[in-house]
Amino acid sequence: MKRYFVLVILLFSGVMLFAQPKVQVSKYEHDFGTFREEDGRQAYNFEIVNTGNAPLVIQNVVASCGCTTPTWTKSPIPPNGKGVITAMYDPAGRPGPFNKTLTVYTNANPATVVLVIKGEVKEREKTIEELFTFPVGNGVRLESNHLAFTTVKKTEKKIRVMPVINTSKEPVKIEFDNVPGHLQLKANPETLKPGQKGIIEGTYDATKNGNWGTTTDVIRVKVNGVAQQNTWLYVSANLVEDFSHLTKEELAKAPVFKIESTTVDLGDMQPATTKDVEFKFTNQGKSDLIIRHIRSTCGCTAVNQSSSNVVKPGESGTIKATFNSGTYKGRVTKAIYVYTNDPSNSEVILMLNANVLEKK
Repeated sequence: MKRYFVLVILLFSGVMLFAQPKVQVSKYEHDFGTFREEDGRQAYNFEIVNTGNAPLVIQNVVASCGCTTPTWTKSPIPPNGKGVITAMYDPAGRPGPFNKTLTVYTNANPATVVLVIKGEVKEREKTIEELFTFPVGNGVRLESNHLAFTTVKKTEKKIRVMPVINTSKEPVKIEFDNVPGHLQLKANPETLKPGQKGIIEGTYDATKNGNWGTTTDVIRVKVNGVAQQNTWLYVSANLVEDFSHLTKEELAKAPVFKIESTTVDLGDMQPATTKDVEFKFTNQGKSDLIIRHIRSTCGCTAVNQSSSNVVKPGESGTIKATFNSGTYKGRVTKAIYVYTNDPSNSEVILMLNANVLEKK
């Protein structure tokens, strides 16, 4: 009897050992083909069949990106039963080809199955408001309110253009007010017919601007001779020295701006108090070092150069700064920009750190 009982246990264990679910997928890859972005989300159902002899459990499905949302049969799938894994792809803001995976985790062996969805999204046609984001007056729209010239050498002129459109039913003439001498702005054509597109053409003459580094000009736009209130075009450029003409010999004899430290911590400060600091530097090059320009990032930091702006080889100088804590609270960081004729270090950023205490 005992031997019979042991045999029954062994037979039952064998049945349990070989009872196992198996995953069969209708297909492992689905191609949505080409569709438009405005068609919205696309879904495909991968059919799952349990060809094993024990219940199949889909434990989790993980997509390779947030653009794909999976859902699946949550209840156990019996032998010969069917389940579904749905892949939902969102094309919004994702034009172009795509190839995404879904990793399916189950209690079968092997425990993971990888499914693939792919296709190509045709970018939707953007609206006038999306293409021309900045409205000016009644019916005029610019691509942006910022015309960026990026980096401009101090020896050059640079041209940038920006699209413009007249969405009104009347002709409009576009002009600009408060334009500085180093900048030219004009609409081409100057008068736009109803529905007509044109360009704003800007010419930046860096030789006529005495500033260095990042500069911004604020220009008022005029429509049909009327200056538009609270409507400004921002024109920016990063003005840098032109070292392209220097020979190898001249570069070898160039000045070298060597500063002892680029960061100073002023420690704790009471509100509405000031602290002074000096940045010491040396010209370690073989020709005169010229300090072109010094500027701070805000009016709370006053800067000046105690020595001449021309520093001979081997000589030293200092840059003084005064920080006013004003109404700041907590950790404060301010920057000072120094522009020199050192080809390898023409823009140096000095940092001031302070901890402004609560007012007593």
